[in-house]
Amino acid sequence: MENIDIGKMVEKYRKAKDLSNRELAKLAEITPSMLSQIERGLANPSIQTLKVLAKSLDVPTFSFFIEETNTVDLVVRSSHRKKMIIENLSYELVSPDFTGNLATAIMNFPPNTASSEKQLEHKGEEVAFVLEGKIKVFLDEEEYILEHGDSVKIPALMKHKWENNFSEHAAILFSVTPPAF
Repeated sequence: MENIDIGKMVEKYRKAKDLSNRELAKLAEITPSMLSQIERGLANPSIQTLKVLAKSLDVPTFSFFIEETNTVDLVVRSSHRKKMIIENLSYELVSPDFTGNLATAIMNFPPNTASSEKQLEHKGEEVAFVLEGKIKVFLDEEEYILEHGDSVKIPALMKHKWENNFSEHAAILFSVTPPAF
């Protein structure tokens, strides 16, 4: 909560609605001076004032409490990806972390490896794209061979398994929501 500046949020929403300080103050029934002090961080609005400002700006009251995202934390350089090794497979996290509703990673399959001995399921939906090589994917009772450029959507709770019984390395880019491993 330390990055939250309620005044800046009020100002941001006011400008997005193309309202002047005086126009918003009139709608919220507060003085332009008070609104200016709130926006500059010189005055702390009451909850009631925040509710009125939110209604006047047509935004939920909680929107004033959402932390600003530091954009530098959204960028993942290829040389700085978080890496995990589980048995013979390596995973590179493409998304910055597992927060939020979506995670994206690259699964690297050496030849003659599988994601697990038996098919597994998880609560999240998954979409996978073959970056290189080819891979066999088992979906319930069916199996498919996916090649470079192919993709598959795996619905939540569908049993599935990946297997590379080919002679070349395979890399699979996948996204899963909610993030789960």
